[in-house]
Amino acid sequence: MGSSDKSEITYSFVSLGCPKNLVDSERMLGLLRLDGYKLVAQPRGADFVVINTCGFIEQAREESYQTIREMADLKKAGDLKGIIVSGCLAERQKEALLEECPEIDHLVGVFGRDEVTKAADRLLGDQTEQRSIFRPAPVRALSDVDRLRITPKHFAYLKISEGCDRLCTFCAIPKMRGKHATKPLDDVIAEARQLADDGVKELIIVAQDTPYYGIDLYGEPRLAELLTRLEKIDGLKWIRLMYFYPMYVDDALIETIARSRKIVPYLDMPLQHINDAMLQRMARRVSRRETEALLEKMRAKIKNLVLRTTFITGFPGETEEQFTELCDFVEQQRFERMGVFTYSLEPDTPAAKLPDHLAEEVKTSRQERLLAAQQTIAFEWNAQQVGRKIEVILDRREPHATDVWVGRSKADAPDVDGLVYVTGSGLMEGQIVRCEIVSADGYDLIAVAGQNESRRSQKRRGGRRSAAKN
Repeated sequence: MGSSDKSEITYSFVSLGCPKNLVDSERMLGLLRLDGYKLVAQPRGADFVVINTCGFIEQAREESYQTIREMADLKKAGDLKGIIVSGCLAERQKEALLEECPEIDHLVGVFGRDEVTKAADRLLGDQTEQRSIFRPAPVRALSDVDRLRITPKHFAYLKISEGCDRLCTFCAIPKMRGKHATKPLDDVIAEARQLADDGVKELIIVAQDTPYYGIDLYGEPRLAELLTRLEKIDGLKWIRLMYFYPMYVDDALIETIARSRKIVPYLDMPLQHINDAMLQRMARRVSRRETEALLEKMRAKIKNLVLRTTFITGFPGETEEQFTELCDFVEQQRFERMGVFTYSLEPDTPAAKLPDHLAEEVKTSRQERLLAAQQTIAFEWNAQQVGRKIEVILDRREPHATDVWVGRSKADAPDVDGLVYVTGSGLMEGQIVRCEIVSADGYDLIAVAGQNESRRSQKRRGGRRSAAKN
């Protein structure tokens, strides 16, 4: 079937999970577009739907199953013709997922994603003898060019590697995503240029283990070199770094971040715990002493650094004393941003076989206590921002107010951190605006755009209108 035959064939797309999964979704969307399929907003009435699932923890798996059930109900009612399930849950469950959810027409594994059009062709051709596409993990990370982006035009995620060589005992990602595979430097730069040419101002670097970049391909970490090259790309204004495992963050990398004009002073470094016995049970390969030394060094070298981290409460064997040590550590470090997950028992992981699993109410109680301690720290940090002048990138209009925009500061990654509500006339989506913070509202900030910013915006808009008239 040629692409010209597919222009009236409609499909909808549901993307679940993390930003790395989102990049996979955008790549599949791009391939389906290139093949001629027509994307529609709602699955009801479409020829087929693609669900790119997450399989990371129990809560994410349940969301994936719930979405599959919702699409199955549409199919049973005759409001949807076919269902393709891709991503981590498909990779983890393989053909067993077809038995669990017989309404699924085709499965596409994580590394089969570039063949999603083949699955669509099979579905529409009623080819039922081969219902799954699974491929082995590649030696090099797959290319992500020609994506159909579903983020706002002004920011994008850039995946620089795939998989993970860490064998943390609680984590099933290596089983789903394979071993660490670096995307070659030149390929990353080419993708970044394509994104910048498409209007991206904020580039968000993602991987399973970002500082490990390059070791498998070049024999040494090459993240500092990659960042130096990314900084030279015209159009990019902010570069944000996510998923920093504490190992391989060396002096050269810290220095590169510290002296950069474009890398924002924000690092996402999931630590998971701080008690040495817990870290050993988790197989984190880093000690409390090493972690504290690294945090101290980064704060000393990188001006105005904002640190985001995540912790796990209720890991098997965690005692009240070990949890108290974690709480004290959070109070001492005063992380600007923090998330807390309860331990999720993942089948086929070493932690599942550990003794002394804790009751769900204990895990949840500890999560709530740690988040309560962090809330005080976060609110105090926000209060300290009042009166400061900062840059804010505008993500979207606030629909229920006049001349109010929803944006983010350099201290805020999309979807996981707070927001900055900016008042000002003549502003535009994707603009980076100099603002004064006038108040704090919980995890969010309230700001007013500088008068000269609004005037500059109005002049630019007026100039474009004049050019259009001419």
